Amino acid sequence: MTTKSSGFTLIELLVVVAILGILSSIGIVSYQGYVSGTRQKSIENAMQQISLAQTEEYSNAGEYHTSDTCGDPSEASSKAIEKELFGGGDIITKESGYEVCIADEGTSYKIIASNGNKTITLSANGVWTGK
Repeated sequence: MTTKSSGFTLIELLVVVAILGILSSIGIVSYQGYVSGTRQKSIENAMQQISLAQTEEYSNAGEYHTSDTCGDPSEASSKAIEKELFGGGDIITKESGYEVCIADEGTSYKIIASNGNKTITLSANGVWTGK
């Protein structure tokens, strides 16, 4: 005598749930890496814009804009850059998670961006470090 079952067994359901859990955890890790990468690319683009604005500042005033203290980039230094070089525009967005400052390098400058975990530097001659 055979009976026909029209449902799943408990073991089959547990296996499916386990597989879905594994796939979702892989997806979350991949998504977080994607978000981190886009935030870094966003701040790199902003740093390029700052570098171009520095060239214009030097053409107009004969000197580069630098932050008074640029040991650790802060929201205040980011806002000062936006005010001085871009007339208050929102170039350094909060969504990027980075803060920026411009350090004096004698007759030149370097742009430093930090999010607390990672620091990226762009020198006046276009050399990136920490990328």
